This record gives sequence, C-alpha cells and structure tokens, in this order.
Amino acid sequence: METDKILCYSAMAVAGLVTLIFLLDVALGVLGRASIALDVFFILGAAFILWQGFETSRELR
Repeated sequence: METDKILCYSAMAVAGLVTLIFLLDVALGVLGRASIALDVFFILGAAFILWQGFETSRELR
C-alpha cells in the first residue's frame, strides 16, 4: 500500500473516532457537559476532515 493511501485512511480513522467521541459527549455527557458549542465545532471539524479524506481516497484509486 502506498504512503498516500495510508495517511489518507489513518486521517479518516482518527477523524471518525473524534466524531464518535464528541457525538457521545453531546448525547450522553461522556466527557462532561462543559461546552456543547465546543462539541459541535469538533464534530463539524472532524466531519470536514472525513469528507476531505473520502474525496482524496476517491482520487487515489
């Protein structure tokens, strides 16, 4: 597997984990209810990285 693909897929995996963690925080309060706005910004940022990773992985095929 090429380095480009490994970096792309690993970035998507990390962004997916970040999205999952902060979605759980919004829904269940896993990390504490400090700031809902911060959770939403993390979710949006990670979703953007997931989208960019998906588009890049399509170009690498």
